Amino acid sequence: RPFHVEPTNIVSVNDDMQRVTDEASAMNKRIHYYSRLTSPADRALIAPDHVLPAPDEIYVYSPLGTAFKVDSCTDGYGKNSSIVTIFMIWNTMMGTSILSIPWGMKQAGFTSGIILILLMGILTLYCCYRVVKSRKMIPLIDTSNWEFPDVCKYYFGSFGQWSSLLFSMVSLVGAMVVYWVLMSNFLFNTGKFIYNFFHYINVTDIVPGTNGSNKVICPSAASGHPPQNRSVMFSSGNNTGFELFEEWWNKSQTVPFYLIVVLLPLLNLKSPSFFAKFNVLGTVSVVYLVFLVTVKAARLGIHLEYNWFTENDFFVPEFRILFPQLTGVLTLAFFIHNCVITLLQNNRNQENNVRDLSIAYFLVGLTYLYVGVIIFASFPSPPLSKECIEQNFLDNFPSDDIMSFVARIFLLFQMMTVYPLLGYLARVQLLRQFFGNAYPSVFHVLVLNVAIVGAGVAMARFYPNIGGIIRYSGATCGLAFVFVYPSLIYVISLHRAGQLTWPTLIIHIFIILLGLANLIAQFLL
Repeated sequence: RPFHVEPTNIVSVNDDMQRVTDEASAMNKRIHYYSRLTSPADRALIAPDHVLPAPDEIYVYSPLGTAFKVDSCTDGYGKNSSIVTIFMIWNTMMGTSILSIPWGMKQAGFTSGIILILLMGILTLYCCYRVVKSRKMIPLIDTSNWEFPDVCKYYFGSFGQWSSLLFSMVSLVGAMVVYWVLMSNFLFNTGKFIYNFFHYINVTDIVPGTNGSNKVICPSAASGHPPQNRSVMFSSGNNTGFELFEEWWNKSQTVPFYLIVVLLPLLNLKSPSFFAKFNVLGTVSVVYLVFLVTVKAARLGIHLEYNWFTENDFFVPEFRILFPQLTGVLTLAFFIHNCVITLLQNNRNQENNVRDLSIAYFLVGLTYLYVGVIIFASFPSPPLSKECIEQNFLDNFPSDDIMSFVARIFLLFQMMTVYPLLGYLARVQLLRQFFGNAYPSVFHVLVLNVAIVGAGVAMARFYPNIGGIIRYSGATCGLAFVFVYPSLIYVISLHRAGQLTWPTLIIHIFIILLGLANLIAQFLL
């Protein structure tokens, strides 16, 4: 007797088969992506033989200084909803640059700072579109598992491969150096707060500042370099003990070296997966910073005066020649171009990629704009000058400020968990290229990690200016990944297809020249 199948059952079977096919495809892409982050001998990010990666666990690593894990997706088959995709992009771009945005606005001028944030957001978003479309413009080749460095290698050969590695290392090492400087800063202020609290010491910094409960200070007023931990004690306690503490707990001379004891062993671990569990703190830190900025502004009020081209004792002009310092910071602040393909390939509805990317960029720009505008506008001028806004705006609040203390604790712990992940990425990208193995030996890994840590300690000791480090590294890696490669690849692909027009060529040459001018200006201003 022939087996009779109802039409409804056929539909159900076909749906189940399609779901299984989609799930297997998603898992294969995920396994392929994880395996690309490490060598075959290093199984830190390779699925074990007996376990397939759970489709609702997605790790996203970014060389910007952020790394996070999305623990749940809206479906169970390795695909993300648009909301999750937008959040992933926003969270990946929210790095250390947010701390320097108010300083950048001060360097550029308030009005020009707002304009530059909007223009740089639009420009970097357009270049990001070009990155997303780049692999789809390659004919007759399956590029579904390609990343942007693969596209660069296709168009530019070994030069594209090695140059993309070089600029990726610039962004990674630059982020790690900034992290070391900030961790030294946060650890110093945290230790100072705890020591003074438990020893009942009332200390005031030898810097100008406002009076009252909402104190704002100007650490760089007395000298042109970042402040040291000079202070005066107003208590009748043990002065000798306090002076000894001041000697051994110094922001630039001792604290950067203390971090070596904790972080250098962590960098030598083969697998960094344990630290990814804590990186949700990155989101918590950004949300708390926005909350802190809002509360401080509500208490301090708005202090603005519009001087379009002239400068006085308390306010800066609306337009300043130093504006490239802000564009350098913003290049790194909006930099996601070398990992955006990975972030978007798991979007459930691929036709929404452009829309979701645009929304994410809008939210990132809005966050930067909010923090920058609120800090600049609420900075108390007079009695302090707007020139007092520090490269890390938390430095404008004294170490005994409770809200700033909590922010520093959050950021310190978050950065100490992200730092080993960044070191792991640097190790994978560099050592695998030269030795074919991300962990060729303990000696190779130790030498690389000592070099990276040494760079961080040296910067924290002699050049602890995070705004300067961010703008230099941002303009350098941005020249390749934001301005040059996306534009050149788009022009070449159109030329090969016979669709290149003069207006398109002129526009993209202009974009490349902007990136080059942005880099050159960092060394001239």
